[in-house]
Amino acid sequence: MTTGRLRVRGLLAGIGVAALCLAAVPGGVVAAPVVGGHATGTIGSGASARTFELYRPAGLSRPAPLVVVLHGGYGSGKQAERSYHWDAQADRGRFVAVFPNGVGRSWNAGTCCGPAQQRTVDDVGFIRAVVDKVAAQMPIDRSRVYITGMSNGAMMAYRLACQTDLFAAAAPVAGTILTDCSRAHPISVLHIHGTNDQSVPYGGGPGRYYSVNGNARVDGPSVPEVNATFRRIDSCAPPVVRRTDPVTTSVARCPGSRTVELITVAGAGHQWPGSSRSPLMDLVRPGNEPSTAFDATSVIWDFFTAHHR
Repeated sequence: MTTGRLRVRGLLAGIGVAALCLAAVPGGVVAAPVVGGHATGTIGSGASARTFELYRPAGLSRPAPLVVVLHGGYGSGKQAERSYHWDAQADRGRFVAVFPNGVGRSWNAGTCCGPAQQRTVDDVGFIRAVVDKVAAQMPIDRSRVYITGMSNGAMMAYRLACQTDLFAAAAPVAGTILTDCSRAHPISVLHIHGTNDQSVPYGGGPGRYYSVNGNARVDGPSVPEVNATFRRIDSCAPPVVRRTDPVTTSVARCPGSRTVELITVAGAGHQWPGSSRSPLMDLVRPGNEPSTAFDATSVIWDFFTAHHR
């Protein structure tokens, strides 16, 4: 075995220990102070406790939008907060951002992924509880609650979009649908994806890295099929496509002022455009340097601001 593989295995072993430590945090939630700032909260208590990170800009007094950001596989709430620059965007947009932590750094998005899926963790219930807990602690505009996520977090965002009516809009990045979506409510969706993604292939089918004993845990529909699914759910008009290399944007307008949009980045891999590089992700999935074609966080927030429940 190569030294690089040993380093990755060592890191992943450490991740498992860290996840168990997170699960042991006692109950109660620490709310962000009125003046704003960071906080760490918990849902439940004892061995079943779940945790989340929260950022509240200083000076918020009126009910504010809430953006739920779901980390990717092997990631964490703090990593997503740091890598995707949501705190700075929250300061500019005057909203609250919350970064839940998955079980074993994973989400049960249906047929994927990791410990969360293997243990059939109720992550839909957990995210509901996080939204309710934050809204009980500070003024949140429940008509402007949004969900986004990267990779396994994007798959979980799709599960929430398919199986709840919590959110005014969803913005999955580098994900696909791996759960039943036959009873979904109409919702505005923005999907961002690179054409050279090997973990969640743009054209659908098995992903290279999400596998256990050779069995693919990501084996879903193509990105265009996922986009078409929500155009049907939302009864949208045909999409209008605009191309400015390397970015292609498709926008379909739908009843109720909803839209279903797709941003494709030619040649980009499994990454969040405009994000900071993560040393761990560079080791686990090398060759996925973030595209500099645009800032996905800023684009997603602009999309969210156009949609209320």
